[in-house]
Amino acid sequence: MGSRIKRVSMLSYLQDYESIYGPFRLFQFISIRAIFAGVTALVIGFLAGPRLISFLRKLGARQAFRDKDEVGELADLHLSKEKTPTMGGLLICLSVVVSTLLWAEPNVYVVSALIVFLMLTIVGFADDYLKVAKKNSGGLPGKMKLLGQGVTTLVVCFILFGPWSHLMAGVDGVSLGSEIKMKEIWVPFYKEPVFQGVSIVGIFLFFLLTITGSSNAINLTDGLDGLAIGCTVTVALTYGIMAYASGNFVIADYLMISWIPGTGELTVLCASLLGGSLAFLWYNAHPAEVFMGDTGSLAIGGLIGIIALMVHQPFTLIIVGGIFVIEAGSVILQVASFKTRGKRIFKMSPIHHHFELKGWKETKVVIRFWILSLLFALFGLATLKLR
Repeated sequence: MGSRIKRVSMLSYLQDYESIYGPFRLFQFISIRAIFAGVTALVIGFLAGPRLISFLRKLGARQAFRDKDEVGELADLHLSKEKTPTMGGLLICLSVVVSTLLWAEPNVYVVSALIVFLMLTIVGFADDYLKVAKKNSGGLPGKMKLLGQGVTTLVVCFILFGPWSHLMAGVDGVSLGSEIKMKEIWVPFYKEPVFQGVSIVGIFLFFLLTITGSSNAINLTDGLDGLAIGCTVTVALTYGIMAYASGNFVIADYLMISWIPGTGELTVLCASLLGGSLAFLWYNAHPAEVFMGDTGSLAIGGLIGIIALMVHQPFTLIIVGGIFVIEAGSVILQVASFKTRGKRIFKMSPIHHHFELKGWKETKVVIRFWILSLLFALFGLATLKLR
């Protein structure tokens, strides 16, 4: 069964024709396929970008901004963005999904990640559609978003821990032992799992918290041209390295991290996300030609969250995705302070708007946050060895 799954909708089958053309053997290596996946996603993004942007403009799919009475001076700073189309997350979705299907071997981990990505793309699209159709910034009610994230988490847990998970677990040495490993919880700086044999209810709640938290954090970060997608580039690269390490016994043993056969294929997916993000950044850089909207931010956040869970690095995401944590934390602190003390900590939250209102140019805020994101990513990678 595993061998049949291995050859579905992928270009890795070219390795079987090594006798015809020797270099085809290179396609057996995850690193080579990851490089091709990243390039493929990049090319798809560059080619499809102008067409999608033009289509969204014709549809009048423009982001509805909050009233000036609500955001004050910020409305004047963002006045030029009113005609910029949203739903650009569709471009990222197209690039990532097509590239991954072409280059990754679809085991249970790749399938689970893609399902989370596609389901949250639908949730985000519904939110953006309502904003566009109703011409207001309300969109999908918060409870409905949470419901969509909850259903997504339930589906992915069913795939990873359901009775048929072993049907896709035979790819590249993935075994039922991996299902048991998925019930372990690891934290940075420890060389052993902190919790083992966690109940399925506990796992579901932990998955829900991680996926929802990551999804909403990136959604909050997506407020300036190029900010969220630029930080996504560093996170995708970092988790691509982590996925490769967790799927390679020699590297995992050396780093004293959990070895999970089959997760190496997530490297190809991360490379696709990296390439797709770079292509989208080309059009989202200031002044943005298109916004990703919730279509992109919710989906990217969920995808990063589930990858972090499957490679046993969910807590490391707090470090690697430090910018996303800071953005979400600023909102929580602002709301808590206002409700308890009647005072605001920041001029406005998320915190990138605080710096805008302090007089920083939008590009300065974005570039400085990119620098911090890179530093957080490097520190996150360092935790792999500091155990």
